[in-house]
Amino acid sequence: MTKDSRRLPLAEWQLEDSDRLKEIFQRKRSSLKLTQEKIAAELGDGVTQGAVSHFMNRRTALSLKAAVVFARMLQVPVSEFSPELAKQLESMTSDPTTVNNSRLSTDTPPNVKSPASSNSPLPAEGDIGNDHYAFIPQYDAKAAAGLGSENPHVEIRSTLAFKRKWLKAKRLKPEQLIVIYADGQSMWPTINHRDVLLVDLSIVEPIHGQVFVLAHGEKAIVKRLVKSPGGDWIIRSDNQNKVDHPDRVFTGSDAYEHRIIGKVIWRGGDL
Repeated sequence: MTKDSRRLPLAEWQLEDSDRLKEIFQRKRSSLKLTQEKIAAELGDGVTQGAVSHFMNRRTALSLKAAVVFARMLQVPVSEFSPELAKQLESMTSDPTTVNNSRLSTDTPPNVKSPASSNSPLPAEGDIGNDHYAFIPQYDAKAAAGLGSENPHVEIRSTLAFKRKWLKAKRLKPEQLIVIYADGQSMWPTINHRDVLLVDLSIVEPIHGQVFVLAHGEKAIVKRLVKSPGGDWIIRSDNQNKVDHPDRVFTGSDAYEHRIIGKVIWRGGDL
């Protein structure tokens, strides 16, 4: 199977977005002195000129974040190349629970209230600024399990704003982070169903007693990794109901099935 055959097929409207975006870029790049490299730099660390080209050549679907960056760099509204993403942005900014700014609109998690505390990683209500927040992509559990494997271009749901100062204090790099939501009660009382989880994708080696996100079939699971006296790694739920949530030994034979996606850095949710 070739690399290209593993990419998710684009919908017809996404193909049309790509065509419109390419036409606008070709028409305006000279007058704006714009290059694909400049756009890549605005999209964030690790984004290459090739990735920008893929957006304009029917290879990668535009995300909301990329659409907003393209619109700003090309000095056009998002609706000029993607009516569908423009509708999504309009819907998000009309929602009073949404955090947004001139660069990007982001969904607030369903059970995370905007805190006023300066110690919180999330912005307070109405506290919006272009340079003070990093916008971390949100995935559902199934999408998270596909990161770096069969679905490298899966569409993100939206993004969530985190304070850059908080991330810096934690020595976290925004480009290495994702947000997913807990599913189920296996990690109760530490993590509740639908809690928002900030995950560091750069940490993929097990650490005794720490909580990780692991690939499990087509989904992602959140478990604590514990090293046994014999040296084996145990995949453990915090829920004390071991009939429904038994321990499992993390062996080499199932290393792919339970591939470590990243380490859980922070959780947010109702008390």
